[in-house]
Amino acid sequence: MKPLSFKRHRFPAAVIRQAVWLYFRFSLSLRDVEELMAARGIDVSYETIRCWTIKFGPQIARRLKKLRPSPSPRWHLDEVVCSIGGKRMFLWRAVDDEGEVLDVVVQRRRDTDAALTLLRRLLRNQPVEPEKIVTDGLGSYQAALGQLGLRHLPSSGRLRENNRAENSHLPIRRRERQQQLFKSQASAQRFLRTHAAIYNTFYTQRHLITRPTLRRFRAGANAAWTVAVA
Repeated sequence: MKPLSFKRHRFPAAVIRQAVWLYFRFSLSLRDVEELMAARGIDVSYETIRCWTIKFGPQIARRLKKLRPSPSPRWHLDEVVCSIGGKRMFLWRAVDDEGEVLDVVVQRRRDTDAALTLLRRLLRNQPVEPEKIVTDGLGSYQAALGQLGLRHLPSSGRLRENNRAENSHLPIRRRERQQQLFKSQASAQRFLRTHAAIYNTFYTQRHLITRPTLRRFRAGANAAWTVAVA
């Protein structure tokens, strides 16, 4: 990979990497990151940190996605309403059966066209063909699958079967509260895509693995981050 360029920045690359990592890795506001950096003796404003996250966040996310293995072919789709810039919008989300975020799309509607947008992005960008698509029973999914010739794929709206997608909204809900709601559709889309790539890298179901396995996972995740930000 081509190294990230930190030229013409007053702060060292290590400081920028640390600030970006803190912001996307944990449920912190820009001002929280500013305070954490100040505790380390680094005087940097939250506006500067915001500029760093906008510039370097998407670049790091793209590099992390290239390092990820192929996801599972069993997909879970769901949508949730949110307020962005004072307007009612819908966050369309796709995850696999292991909890990895496949794609996130912010749209103004909750109809067949919106479902088509999500499905077309998934089919175009994912390296595997779906074997199963689980939804929450919204009729727009069935109509969109029919238009794409995928109605043959098993799909269900039975209670609790789509909990995987429902639970994947929780980290975003926490960030939404921390940031006092998203300010615009474009900024929300940019943040969510970057957050998804970094979340996938560090996400693990700790209650299902042993401590030695967790240590190996963390070492691998940190190694991937080091490569992505180099």
